[in-house]
Amino acid sequence: MKTKAEKKKLGLYLHVPFCVQKCLYCDFCSFAGAKEQMGAYVDRLCRDVREYSKRCDAYEVDTVYFGGGTPTLLPIAELNRIMDSIYKYYSVSGSAEISVECNPATADLDYFKSMRNLGINRLSIGLQSVHDGELKALGRIHTYSDFLSTYNDARKAGFDNVSADLMYGIPNQTYESFSETLSTLVSLSPEHISAYGLKIEDGTPFGKMKNELKLPDEDTEYDMYMHLSNYLSENGYAKYEISNFSHKGRESRHNIKYWKGDDYLGIGVAAHSYFVGERFANSRNITEYINNTDITESKRKISDHEKITEFVMLGMRLASGVSRAEFCDKFDFSFDELYGERFKKYINSGFVVDNGDNIFFSDKGFFVSNYILSDVLDFD
Repeated sequence: MKTKAEKKKLGLYLHVPFCVQKCLYCDFCSFAGAKEQMGAYVDRLCRDVREYSKRCDAYEVDTVYFGGGTPTLLPIAELNRIMDSIYKYYSVSGSAEISVECNPATADLDYFKSMRNLGINRLSIGLQSVHDGELKALGRIHTYSDFLSTYNDARKAGFDNVSADLMYGIPNQTYESFSETLSTLVSLSPEHISAYGLKIEDGTPFGKMKNELKLPDEDTEYDMYMHLSNYLSENGYAKYEISNFSHKGRESRHNIKYWKGDDYLGIGVAAHSYFVGERFANSRNITEYINNTDITESKRKISDHEKITEFVMLGMRLASGVSRAEFCDKFDFSFDELYGERFKKYINSGFVVDNGDNIFFSDKGFFVSNYILSDVLDFD
């Protein structure tokens, strides 16, 4: 038996799919008006927490992340049940980062105090915009005032590691209105800011009305992203990933696992895992997830070629990019042998930077990173 000090690190992701109302752009696996299923769903979550733990004797959990949906819709007693199961069946690091996503107006001061008592130490609040008209255009049910109340309650409860989500490319949004959102949020000084460009996904209400949406053009979105990067840098937020910025030492340790290709287990409906070189995903049907024994929808071993491709693709999401030395240690041959020529034209045009040790995107490269990576990498 390995000692605690020798154990490998593991992240746990818990999917809580309940929400008050689906946003118009949302293609996540979430369900509005399903409160009657919460108890049975938590029963199943706790069961899976226990079952997965049988494969985890060699691991210590150092990050836990509750995503959704809106995890703060769970009664605190149900959240407590899940936390109890995690601590009962896993070795959990004393310095574990334990994060919960929260939408404004779904939790109050007492709820946040109870969360802190459960050991939860990081909060991610979905703001998106400080302009109520833009929030309404997205189908969000909160106002900026709701966000401010939620944020202040979290601070009063003792949360000193708070992240807020922003969105750019919102219908009717302008460069000026986005700039105002950014400066207003920075004045509150959250430890972490995530900022995402709106994507119109098929099957969503926005997907069905995409030709009618008045969206900022691509040049305006580019200007928004460049302003985002520069303004946050000037105000003490370092970009460590395409869409993520933080004060020093406040990066999301859990999300970094995804981009570094580290082991994590996803528990819940539609949750994805990467564990011991294997990817697997659960059913997206909540009734099937609650009631069936085998809820694994897909499972496959990752080939050596896929491991290399994913290492580069995910590594390039990070501001530090891909380390030549780390690549060589991991795969036993040269990064330049495979990718040197492919990246050269993007280095010459300023979209990619090569400092000798690492290859990484410049700010303007980040904005078109999907195009560049699809050109450079060979996907199966």
